Amino acid sequence: MLRIFGLIGRYFMLMGKVFSRPEKAAIYRRRIIYEMESLGVNSIGLTAIISVFIGAVITLQMSINLDSPFIPKSMIGYATRETMILEFSSAVVALILAGKVGSSIASEIGTMRITEQIDALEIMGVNSASYLILPKIVASMLFFPFLTILSILIGVIGGWAIAAVTGIMIPADYVEGLHMDFKVYSIVYTLIKMVFFAYIITSISAFFGYYARGNSLEVGTASTRAVVVSCVVVLLFDLILTQILLI
Repeated sequence: MLRIFGLIGRYFMLMGKVFSRPEKAAIYRRRIIYEMESLGVNSIGLTAIISVFIGAVITLQMSINLDSPFIPKSMIGYATRETMILEFSSAVVALILAGKVGSSIASEIGTMRITEQIDALEIMGVNSASYLILPKIVASMLFFPFLTILSILIGVIGGWAIAAVTGIMIPADYVEGLHMDFKVYSIVYTLIKMVFFAYIITSISAFFGYYARGNSLEVGTASTRAVVVSCVVVLLFDLILTQILLI
């Protein structure tokens, strides 16, 4: 228990260094743009592939199981849309990004730590925590919501495509369900969640990488811990944010 409190304390101390005032804003702007490409743009393909299959699977499973004549087929489109918006395209995509982006961040910063590049930055008077971590946090918080919107759109299209290809339901009924009882706040809710998740994934992964010690094996261990802890905290905040924003 004391070790956990020690880690939490070190995390908040590191975040204090990260959010100290940047010395040269222009450098940070260039690094933010670079990190948006590295962390965000390079994750579009994975997000799209997973989303289209999840949307198709949800539609297929519901079409098979909801065979009651009292339940209109349009409810399948409605359920697919709500599932993608409320949970999958924020929480589940965040868990996927924790594995891809989180391990990448922890490995990158951990490698810089054990090769003493971070020490060299400190010797030159650079705030290494802010220089290395802040652009990643800002870039992910700006770009990950776009991945959420992309995931929703592609998941819904995947559901329509499986309906059209297999003939398991009429695509027009699916589209009718997509228009049923749509609430704009649902989109706002899922974007707010993804902003929090982006910060959690990036900051926790950077924390474990920044304090990595030893050799390359320790960098791998730090990456694994970063992914595990990020996933647990994401799920915890998914519960908290749902309680706050929806109830």
